[in-house]
Amino acid sequence: MRTVKPAEERKSEILDVAEQLFAAKGFDNTSTNDIINAIGIARGTLYHHFKSKEEILDAVISRITEALMRQAEAIATDKSIPLLERLTKTVMSLNVESQIGDEVKLQVHKPQNALLHQKMHQQLIGGVVPIVAALIDEGCREGIFSTPYPTEAVEMVMIYSNIAFDELEELGSEERVQRIQAFIYHTERIMGAEEGLLQEPISKIFSI
Repeated sequence: MRTVKPAEERKSEILDVAEQLFAAKGFDNTSTNDIINAIGIARGTLYHHFKSKEEILDAVISRITEALMRQAEAIATDKSIPLLERLTKTVMSLNVESQIGDEVKLQVHKPQNALLHQKMHQQLIGGVVPIVAALIDEGCREGIFSTPYPTEAVEMVMIYSNIAFDELEELGSEERVQRIQAFIYHTERIMGAEEGLLQEPISKIFSI
């Protein structure tokens, strides 16, 4: 006899198992049957919560994004950390370093998943911008930054970074360094920061 669980608990279980299987086998090589058999549920139970494997991946991405937002906000609001260090750690906390993170990045960059990529980008923009904008606003009050539009400034930098660094790992070392230096240069101007102020914080993010 199958165990009947509350809807949210069952949904979370499906996502947990799917996440593990996507990480171990890859999204393309994982079937809904794999997920069903691993949990021991009926097919109807799975489709009661998710209409397709793609919808499961969508939910996994949303869950990862929400967790990243909570992590970033906890760092950003910790006033015991100096502002620039907080800014650096907040941005670095948004990196997905687990195996499932790699699989998610692989999937969302596929041409057929352009809509998924767009949705993940929108979720990140929507969640990250207010958190980072609050830090920039705090920096403006302290005289570190100077912009009357902190929210719009963060949006511009995020959109710029998404385009400039979408395929950073595929660039040669010289082009990579030049692109990062250009990003630092323009970010400082967008934020109204003193030249060189963001060199170390941004370099840490890109590990150069």
